[in-house]
Amino acid sequence: MTRPGDGLKHELTTNPQLRSALGHTRNGEPLSNNRAPAPDLSPWVARVYATSVEVEDESCIDCGMIADTPVVRLLFKGDWYANARDGRRSYGPSALLFGPQTKRMEVGVRGSFATASVALKPGAVHALKGPKVADILDRVLLYDDIYAHDDWGASEQLLRWFDPAGSPEHWLRIIENLMRQLIERTGAQPPDPVIEAFDRAVFADSNLSIGDFVRDHDIERRRFERLIKRAYGESATQVLRRARALDIAAHLRGVADDAEAEEAALKFFDQSHMIREFKAFFDMTPRQFAITPQPFMTLTLEARQSRRLEVLGRAMPGEVPPWREAD
Repeated sequence: MTRPGDGLKHELTTNPQLRSALGHTRNGEPLSNNRAPAPDLSPWVARVYATSVEVEDESCIDCGMIADTPVVRLLFKGDWYANARDGRRSYGPSALLFGPQTKRMEVGVRGSFATASVALKPGAVHALKGPKVADILDRVLLYDDIYAHDDWGASEQLLRWFDPAGSPEHWLRIIENLMRQLIERTGAQPPDPVIEAFDRAVFADSNLSIGDFVRDHDIERRRFERLIKRAYGESATQVLRRARALDIAAHLRGVADDAEAEEAALKFFDQSHMIREFKAFFDMTPRQFAITPQPFMTLTLEARQSRRLEVLGRAMPGEVPPWREAD
């Protein structure tokens, strides 16, 4: 089987109108300041990332994203929209909870934009006494409707904590402090260790045998399935399918370790199987995906791939990932 992206890199469309102080991919798409959370937050938080991008004109950037975990996003700047399960809605500066996406969600923004995000670990929403994850798949909810609090919980108050002219790293430190308050206020306990183990196992081998995993971790199959459904909102089989597609997508967007490209492709039976699976999640072929500008998809995929390398011990926290070294 050919490697994902073979013969496509020379066709990548650039985005010269997007100016990011945090770097760009080889095809000109903006990158974020993304890193592991502070150690005390690691039982609940998968990744924190922020980006600030200036756009030359006020045209609308139409894009999409797939995140495999719930993400709290603070929108500081830009006129946004998302075409989610509840229909297309518009958003100004606000705090939002994006549920995990089972397929590409259409999103866009008009003009320059700035955001800070917290990707939550599987099981964290339940621990933080939030809604059922199955109920928020492919949805966008106002933070106010979930965690509103008189002192700081509403979107308007949350955004006041952030200086729009501040550095993205400063935004991340503030958002980490806000997460500490939320964890304390909800009395959150760390998610079940089996969920943490499965999360890591998916990164290590998205073709893993669920039967083998259950036996290796000495857990009854039905209990395991209940825990997975509660943590991810869907079955373990669907989680693995999405992981395989996301790994291929990251290579096509240039935010993955090239040394793993062949390994990612071999997770599929053959080329036609890969294309069918890819289209099921992204509603386009790998070739279309590779040559279409997709800044928000790239930002989301890079944060996931950075975390994946760290979880698997292939990179240390704070280490520059290989795709940035090549820029």
